[in-house]
Amino acid sequence: MTTLDRIKGYRPRQRHLPILATMAMLIGAYVYGASSYTAFGSGQVVLDLFINNAFLLVVAVGMTFVILTGGIDLSVGSVVALSTVVSADLLQNQGWSVIAVIPAVLAIGAALGFGMGVLIQVFEIQPFIATLIGMFFARGLCYTISTQAYSIDDPTVASLAQTQIPLGGELHISIGVVVALVVVAAAAYLLYGTRFGRTVYAIGGNPKSALLMGLDVGRTRISVYTLSGFCSALGGLLLVLYKSSGDPLNGVGLELTAIAAVVIGGTLLTGGSGYVLGTVLGIMVLGIIQTLITFDGTLNSWWTSIITGALLFAFIVLQRLVGRRAT
Repeated sequence: MTTLDRIKGYRPRQRHLPILATMAMLIGAYVYGASSYTAFGSGQVVLDLFINNAFLLVVAVGMTFVILTGGIDLSVGSVVALSTVVSADLLQNQGWSVIAVIPAVLAIGAALGFGMGVLIQVFEIQPFIATLIGMFFARGLCYTISTQAYSIDDPTVASLAQTQIPLGGELHISIGVVVALVVVAAAAYLLYGTRFGRTVYAIGGNPKSALLMGLDVGRTRISVYTLSGFCSALGGLLLVLYKSSGDPLNGVGLELTAIAAVVIGGTLLTGGSGYVLGTVLGIMVLGIIQTLITFDGTLNSWWTSIITGALLFAFIVLQRLVGRRAT
């Protein structure tokens, strides 16, 4: 294995097993659903998975960068909630336009992420603790702005939320899906086509070795958490389009769902190995499980959490087994 391969985080072929398992699971679940329920085989059902989970996909992309460095971000759900509350307040109470609200919300999310990155890198606080601080801080800010949910009746938001992009026949996607796919494409380019991405993998593989290679570990780690905050804020804006409301209770437990999607998608919790495509597949797996439960009609919605927990356990065990075989 060359030095460049190590920087990029390449591993033996066994490292591809988790993402292949995720893909096989997704295909199997879809085939089962299509054979069991007539309507499940519709192409729109697959597109609805993206429509319903566009905001979560954007958040999970940011989480992917964090986990690739061997870190964790527990603040993403609270930042999503803060983004919805700030958006609602600025649009409804302050009279701001959508054009002004979008950059303001994104800047807030990026600033929170930057602050947590500084705590982790400069003050050497563990990512779990630093992002836990961010989680409480962002959620507290939500309640200082509003203790109740209120709807957004801005005409621009309503127009964007109701816009359907036709794909032929009766198939369509939302603007949120387009934004999410653009984020996925940009993230893939950053990870696989830039020095920044190679540094992200190197940090997750071995931070000390990355420093010895002359890579800018400190700046990259701060940038990763800034990016995660930005993605969380963008996810919050997409959630505003999806629900047309702001609620301080939005995003409760979202950080755990995002982590589960990233891990199920094949990214190692210890960092250094993973794929943005895997995160997309992880989101799809979680979405299709929820859809199957909805189609069944006899199972409680809590079965989604039970199955997610079982999948997370299985994939962590698989990662450990693969890691032992690769060493």
